[in-house]
Amino acid sequence: MTKGQLDQLDPPQGALEMLVLRTLLFDPLHGHSTARTIQQTPGGALRVDHGSLYPALQRPERRGWVTADWGTLENNRRARYYRLTRAGRRRLTAESSRWGRLAEAVARIMRPREGEG
Repeated sequence: MTKGQLDQLDPPQGALEMLVLRTLLFDPLHGHSTARTIQQTPGGALRVDHGSLYPALQRPERRGWVTADWGTLENNRRARYYRLTRAGRRRLTAESSRWGRLAEAVARIMRPREGEG
């Protein structure tokens, strides 16, 4: 494992589903492309292992936020392509607002107070 890989973070529980929804906002993607997009977007700071990715794709699918269809990859292998639904777009909007508020609250708590080193 390289130093860059050691510095990568696993998304907090619940965050991966939101990141999946956000990644699917514009284009349908198969699982590997979804993971790669999430990992590359914030400068490689996040790590997405397939053991957590596929449940994070399947839970929104069960809830109707994502649909999946079989397609063919460039190398003629079959893969499931996931697409965001209207309900998924609404959920993404609600979650984006919620996560924004949470991030602001955590940042306020984590900022050093006057007199702290």
